[in-house]
Amino acid sequence: QVQLVESGGGLVQAGGSLRLSCAASGTIPSSNTMGWYRQAPGKQRELVAALTSAGSTNYVDSVKGRFTISRDNAKNTVYLQMNSLKPEDTAVYYCRVLWGWGNSWGQGTQVTVSS
Repeated sequence: QVQLVESGGGLVQAGGSLRLSCAASGTIPSSNTMGWYRQAPGKQRELVAALTSAGSTNYVDSVKGRFTISRDNAKNTVYLQMNSLKPEDTAVYYCRVLWGWGNSWGQGTQVTVSS
């Protein structure tokens, strides 16, 4: 069973930065995609950024140029560097790992950006 543990959320002023981390434990196929999603109050969960084991990335338009996803395959850890944060980035951020026949979610970490 794959378990994900996120860390790094918190309260930050607009324009500030945060770095989220997600460590995966358990057996994960070498071919996988690790990603970050977020869900704001009253809104649907959305994909923020994803990174495949082959190195391909995908970002939602609203974070392009501000957020960077990276991973350390040796540590089974994915990161999300968030710069120039805006109040509309406030949400619970979830880590997810997907592979050919399954996926796993983290418990989420709160990010709050004050104006």
